[in-house]
Order: sequence, then structure tokens, then C-alpha cells
Amino acid sequence: MEILKYDLWDVVEMKKAHPCEKHSKLFQIVRVGADIKVACLGCGNLIMMTRFDFNKKIKKVIEHHTEAIPHKG
Repeated sequence: MEILKYDLWDVVEMKKAHPCEKHSKLFQIVRVGADIKVACLGCGNLIMMTRFDFNKKIKKVIEHHTEAIPHKG
């Protein structure tokens, strides 16, 4: 399993869609540490998972950002 390089505020695509009404696969990383917190770009929900779980669920890095994307929900 290849571990991708990602950083705070990056937009990433996950393997499975979020079960919100928009079924978005795109998330923005909002916290990086022992745990990773991501925000769904479809509904704005925050999801926290371990770094190990995040590395298994990430598909690819879409964009690098320097600040948070405003939620459009």
C-alpha cells in the first residue's frame, strides 16, 4: 500500500462516498496529527479517524490549498 503525501487544507478523494445527500467523495483535511479530521465538501460534516484508517481510505490528493474552503452546503 502506497502512502500518499498530504497536508493541512488539502482536498482529497476517498474510496467511498460520504452517506450525505450529495454523496461526495471529496473531503478537505482540517486537522493533522495522530488523528486526521476531514470535512465533507458536500455537506460540511466533520469526520475524525486515525491516521492508519485515513491512509487505508484515501484514494488520491486532488488539490493543495493554503486555507479552508468556505462551506457551500
